[in-house]
Amino acid sequence: MSSNTFQTRYSRIHNMRSLFSLFSSDLAIDLGTANTLVFAHNKGIIVNEPSIIAVNKITNEVEAVGKEAKEMLGRTPGNIVAIKPMKDGVIADFRHTEKMLNYFIQKAHNRKMMVHPRIVIGVPSEITQVEKRAVMDSAYRAKASEVHLVEQAMVAAIGAGLPITEAGGNMVVDIGGGTTDIAVISLAGIVYSRSVRMAGNQMDESVITYLKRKYNLLIGERTGEQIKMQLGSAYPLDKPLSMEVKGRNLIEGVPKTITIDDSEIREALSECISTIINAIRVALERTPPELSADISDRGIVLTGGGALIKNLDKRIREETGLPVSIADDPLASVVLGTGKMLSDFNLLRKISID
Repeated sequence: MSSNTFQTRYSRIHNMRSLFSLFSSDLAIDLGTANTLVFAHNKGIIVNEPSIIAVNKITNEVEAVGKEAKEMLGRTPGNIVAIKPMKDGVIADFRHTEKMLNYFIQKAHNRKMMVHPRIVIGVPSEITQVEKRAVMDSAYRAKASEVHLVEQAMVAAIGAGLPITEAGGNMVVDIGGGTTDIAVISLAGIVYSRSVRMAGNQMDESVITYLKRKYNLLIGERTGEQIKMQLGSAYPLDKPLSMEVKGRNLIEGVPKTITIDDSEIREALSECISTIINAIRVALERTPPELSADISDRGIVLTGGGALIKNLDKRIREETGLPVSIADDPLASVVLGTGKMLSDFNLLRKISID
């Protein structure tokens, strides 16, 4: 066969392959406690919605998923419940996680029914076999053809652009909604990893408890989250902040508005933040000395929504004496890193934890 014919045949196969990858429906999913993000091959992030599903108790029909369902949180009539099927980074409610995943996969493929994508999902590092099984089963039931699991801290490091395949220590702290994942990574492997169930959701709860105790004011989950996002800080701010909070007075039972400032919320969050900093300390103590030297040069990278707590980087810098930086897009680090796996199956093979 002449080299010319071979060339044509090769390019035809190559074109078919690139055509196939164009239609390839592979997805990377960050199935988070607070938000679910979906990344499609060649398209980028196509779904970024709260991990909440609203279900009609009488008919068992799904009324809303994601943003619409979040709007309903704390405001539903008796026959509709808004459910958060993920708790502490793992599936707490199997049936509803499956429905929610199904919805997000359909949405990613513009409601096409016949799609069977290969899916890569990020999970917390200290997940049990049973919890792993639950995530995989949910994805298979939502019509996936293959499912691969990767550790969140590892993909967060990839998403934050760390050189994880080199022989050098990288430390990443991924503060999500349900868990904070800490990992020391070198040569595309995890040298030390730890997952603590202290993250964004526990911070929201601390804010709710604090206001109940100090002002007898009852607020809902969404308000707690808004206060944390607007006022939450780990270290005194240059300019004090305050905001009005509406809730229900527990003693008189009537709606009430109060004004709170950042120092109160700092006090409310202090225990959560100390827990995270202690976990970072333990990780640094358990790291082999050669890698510790690398970390003291490169520092710690923060990812996840919790990285956006004001001055958290400053506080960690103060307590560890190490340089601390925040990833460019902390909320999307995990899904961006997972998305890179779709085009790099060799790396996926190295780091998947099936």
